[in-house]
Amino acid sequence: MPSRSSVRLPRRALKSPLSRPLGRPLAAPLTRTVRSRIETGRLVLYSILAGALVGALGIALRLVLAQVVRGGAMLTGYSPPGTPGEGGLLMAFGDALPYGLLTLPVVAVLAAWLTRDTPSDPLSETVSAYHRRGGTRLSTQLRLLGANLLGYGAGLPIGRDASFTALGGFSARLLSRFGRLSVAEDRTLTLASVAAALGLVLHAPLAAAVLLAEVLYRRFEFEFEVVMPCVLASVSAYAVYGLAFGAAPLFDVPTLQAPSALQLPMYALIALITTVIAWVGVWLSRLWPQGWLSGWPRLVWAAAFGLAVAAVAAFSTPVVLTGGAGWTQLSLSGFLGGEALGFGGWKWVLLALGVRLGFGGGVLPSIAAGALLGTGLNATLPTPLDPAVCALVAATAYLTVTLNIPLAATLLAATWGGDALLPAALISSGLAHSLSGQLGYVDGQLRDRRTAEMQVITPTTTILSAAPPPSSEEALYRVAVPMSWLGARIGVLSLPAGVQVVGLERGEDILSATPDLKLQSGDVLDLVATDAAFGELRDLLNLG
Repeated sequence: MPSRSSVRLPRRALKSPLSRPLGRPLAAPLTRTVRSRIETGRLVLYSILAGALVGALGIALRLVLAQVVRGGAMLTGYSPPGTPGEGGLLMAFGDALPYGLLTLPVVAVLAAWLTRDTPSDPLSETVSAYHRRGGTRLSTQLRLLGANLLGYGAGLPIGRDASFTALGGFSARLLSRFGRLSVAEDRTLTLASVAAALGLVLHAPLAAAVLLAEVLYRRFEFEFEVVMPCVLASVSAYAVYGLAFGAAPLFDVPTLQAPSALQLPMYALIALITTVIAWVGVWLSRLWPQGWLSGWPRLVWAAAFGLAVAAVAAFSTPVVLTGGAGWTQLSLSGFLGGEALGFGGWKWVLLALGVRLGFGGGVLPSIAAGALLGTGLNATLPTPLDPAVCALVAATAYLTVTLNIPLAATLLAATWGGDALLPAALISSGLAHSLSGQLGYVDGQLRDRRTAEMQVITPTTTILSAAPPPSSEEALYRVAVPMSWLGARIGVLSLPAGVQVVGLERGEDILSATPDLKLQSGDVLDLVATDAAFGELRDLLNLG
């Protein structure tokens, strides 16, 4: 047996880390699995923190909304019914005063001016910002919040959820400003914050989390990666919010009996009629010429819309004022009959007219219109059914059509009406989604995930990734050339370290990115960039 000294091991060149050339980074000592676990834990922590922040801000917003509504009632002479979950009363007070209603066009113009950079409702802005891979600026979120507070308080057909949605976006911008977030974390936590805010106003945190993952696409597809952060943020926000206001459901729905097999076809008929009505409303809303939705024409049409709301409230019914959550409660409680069909019809008209101007998008206005229509349709049947079931079935169908969220609409109906409502709600949402096509009220909603991977938008908004990254460190981005770069050569572009131009799309041609190639209007740059470099490029172009 050879002695230990006689065993010769192969000699290897030993290199000290200190012998590396200066400026070269040391190799990462962590494996990809370990890094993934650290990133996941970091996202979980940030999601809980985002939810807690939204919960605290939501308490303050509810107190502010109470004062805003009180001021609006003094101005117009009318106070709409409220919901038990928000401490409201199931009756309206006062009559709408003509001189008070004349403030509506003024407020509508002011709200349109405040949101001149984002001519859409807060939910549409959230969806658009996610797909363009850049958050809305903090100042823009503040203007969105202020515009919706003013509009809701004055009586425009805006739901409480619009203000809470804007609050969620504002909270996400605060977290992004003071936390060192990557672009992916920023996008995910923005959705999580908005889901948390919607969970507060809807008193349904889990349904709100699903809603944000589902509303991004018109087809029945989800962003599964954001579901868990949305759930964590929604639950933690609702826990904080509940410390101040409790955890009562938004609507007080009587105990419902499961519909019988003979009743299901009648509920399906109500869902079918509501689907057709909602689809026609969405189609009419798309007839607005794009040139009327920005600049001074938008201000003019906002004033006209405010006058229309005031006229309907003064000469027909004040039900059209505010989002209508209180009238939804009256429908669920069986206090409305055939007159609800007319109320829902006016809601339908004003939603179709106002949603592209930024008035009436979101969840609660669609729920109110659907619930009123369902209650009114039920009164026309030879043998009326349970009014609460009819209201929720129609609200599910209406919400499915306007926001393309069949699963979230079903979960909301089950949250408020109980598990016994699930068969009728599933039939309603499935029927509505299969028949309504891919229209909707949400601007920025893409057809499917594949479309999201290939979309290019102009840098007047932000930059969009074109394909999923081949690794966790680099991704391919397609960027429309900014106006300030037109005429410049690729070789003189000042790009952050980690950003490389790999190609240029001009019309249907793909050109090699040579240093002497000049950029022209309509060109699209193909870039390869790390996640951190992408964030630096976004900040360099001041895109959100």
